[in-house]
Amino acid sequence: MGLILKPLRDQVIVVTGATSGNGLAIVEESVRRGAAVVATARSEAALEALRDRLSADGGRIAICVADVSDMAAVERVAAVAVEAFGGFDSWVNNAGTGTYGTLDQVPVADHRRVFDVNYFGVLHGSLVAARHLRGRGGAIINVGSILSDRAIVEQGPYCATKHAVQALTDTLRMELEQEGAGISVTLIKPGAIDTPFPEHARNFMDQPPRLPPPLYAPSVVADAVLFACETPRRTLYAGGGGLLSSLLSRAAPRLSDKIMELVGTVAQQKPEDPGDPSRRDNLYAPRVDALRGSQDVHARKSSTVLQAQKLHPAVLLLGVVGAGIAVALSRPKDTSR
Repeated sequence: MGLILKPLRDQVIVVTGATSGNGLAIVEESVRRGAAVVATARSEAALEALRDRLSADGGRIAICVADVSDMAAVERVAAVAVEAFGGFDSWVNNAGTGTYGTLDQVPVADHRRVFDVNYFGVLHGSLVAARHLRGRGGAIINVGSILSDRAIVEQGPYCATKHAVQALTDTLRMELEQEGAGISVTLIKPGAIDTPFPEHARNFMDQPPRLPPPLYAPSVVADAVLFACETPRRTLYAGGGGLLSSLLSRAAPRLSDKIMELVGTVAQQKPEDPGDPSRRDNLYAPRVDALRGSQDVHARKSSTVLQAQKLHPAVLLLGVVGAGIAVALSRPKDTSR
């Protein structure tokens, strides 16, 4: 069957990691645009507060407490969607966690936990969503990262999971297309977004972490996700800074490595502004959630690159080709032969 996606106002959207950062922005914007939402996260109190706040204004929202690393818990989310709204039309795999520190500093158990949430959580959600949407049509949207394209120091486990999520998403898309399931599969690649992630991540560095600029507001990611709920797209970059980093990495990988080695650590540290201590370290248990980070940063409220991609997906191809040509022309000729 062909890819036919409903208008947002007629959709039921499942969102994981719904009480903080990008997930919270996605839930709030979905409800504002008239969609019904099934919100899931680990904190029952945060979910109940979210439901009470949005339903008081007429929003249609159901909640389900779940840790996405648990397949049975993710299956309960789908059951709640069926019970509350008769099913769902789009499933957004957004939940994520992370660490700061070198590969050697981060204990192996913490590496596994990051994979359990960031990779296996996406796998669980994708499998459950695909089983429900086959033959009915709909969308699966996975929130990856620019770090799906480009690794960075101090976030090795997180980078590894986002590379894995990209491979998972591509494989899922091909398999569903092959069987004619009628399901759109999109990977969202945000740049640095002003969420509580630096405070929530487990930190092994000797300084408080931060996200390197330029930063964008979570509403930029919500815009990309909700566009993908209605419009089939393979990939959407949320933030021009992230796309430029990705293009540089593809066109000049060694130069990109050297830049990361030189400034990657200091760009991710903010010793004068550690953020809210009540949010610190949610790797194994939820902490205080919020839409934005508590550190003093500037975040852009829109992304011209995202808007251009929404107009035509060829924007990405032109960017890749243009960057490749620019780097090729800038390289000195090899006269040693």
